[in-house]
Amino acid sequence: MDFNRRRMLTGSAGAGVLALAGLVVSPAASAAPAVQTDGKLPFAPAGAPDDVARDEKYWRQVAKHFEMTDATVNFENGYFGANPANVRTAFAEATERIQLENSWYMRRDYGQEASAVRERIAAELGCSVDEIALTRGATEALQVLIGGYNKLAPGDAVAYADLDYDSMQYAMNWLRERRGVEVIRTAIPEPATRQGVLDHYTRLLSDNPKIKLLLLTQVSHRTGLVPPIAEISAMAAERGVDTVVDAAHAWGQLDFNVTDLKSPFVGFNLHKWMGAPLGAGFLYIRKDKLADVDRHFADGDYSAGDIRSRIHTGTANSANYLAVPAALDFHRAVGAANKQARLRLLRDRWVHQVLDVPNLQILTPEDPSMYGALTSFRIAGKTTNAQSTAITKYLSEEWGVFTVRRGGVALGEVVRVTPALYNTLDDADLFARALRAAAARF
Repeated sequence: MDFNRRRMLTGSAGAGVLALAGLVVSPAASAAPAVQTDGKLPFAPAGAPDDVARDEKYWRQVAKHFEMTDATVNFENGYFGANPANVRTAFAEATERIQLENSWYMRRDYGQEASAVRERIAAELGCSVDEIALTRGATEALQVLIGGYNKLAPGDAVAYADLDYDSMQYAMNWLRERRGVEVIRTAIPEPATRQGVLDHYTRLLSDNPKIKLLLLTQVSHRTGLVPPIAEISAMAAERGVDTVVDAAHAWGQLDFNVTDLKSPFVGFNLHKWMGAPLGAGFLYIRKDKLADVDRHFADGDYSAGDIRSRIHTGTANSANYLAVPAALDFHRAVGAANKQARLRLLRDRWVHQVLDVPNLQILTPEDPSMYGALTSFRIAGKTTNAQSTAITKYLSEEWGVFTVRRGGVALGEVVRVTPALYNTLDDADLFARALRAAAARF
């Protein structure tokens, strides 16, 4: 992929390149609307989100902020998010400054600027800055939350589902050794419905009163299912069960604040649907629950009352974090509700063209509250690794559409389809034709 620098710089530098030597926006500005810089940010037109989602002229303008290869139609945007031009610019400028000023900058100024980044994230997320700490991604955040959760005793139980992320399942399994607890694995029933998922967790908690910690995933990386997290979290809390929520795919794909989840512990990515550089995420611990998570390897850099003592990563790629405000500027300019509506429209565009295919199973229900962009499918009887791999290969080589297989679902492998903001309705139409052909072929 040949990224032409001159073309890349035609996008905005964003309001994230304003203060402190052009690297971050000040905390005072963090709660304000993103500042338009020379008309570069793609500010959304007025109107209801569903109407904005159908404004093809506007979304063509949004797409121009992404420099993407034309070698394939990329419908595998769940791996990580492409950076808009203003984020690339902010990341390049931060990298240049770090290299130019070296340890003089890092030891003198970086701490203040990283604090400004945390302030900005907290303002966008709807929490206080002392409830979040930067990590290198959601995996690291959730491993810290699960491994450090100290309210478990031998004889207690923890639980997770087949749709949860592999690394998080491993962390829950590790609690058997670390805390001496029973580990319960469950499977979300198919076909999934809102009431069916609620009934499943009601039975799980009623039948297993020893459960003290429950892992939930806000958007499943396997199928795209969005369970009713708030209701499940509230149900668990009534039984004295804490929930830890994997929101790796949620923030930026769905429109919400962290308090909407009703969960005390959440792990986030910034490099997926927020479009920050790779290697940026954070953890959330509700203020009243901080003591329930151990300091990270007895960290002594911060006090026990400071959430930053719950994660110690050493020297990370600091430019990643310094580019986060630019990503939040882009997100604010487009609008969270508009992004959600557009991504659902792209998903609906291909899904609704194949619902009549008899041997095709769509893994998310037709309930807008239970999906975003990410949706997976199965072709009946083709549920092995080799078969799902063959389907993705066919879609790529014969139709020029890139997707990915996902394993770990109780009833068999799936193929994941994930459009992004730069994708078009034509891309979705092409994929619908490709999927009809694949269903006939396989």
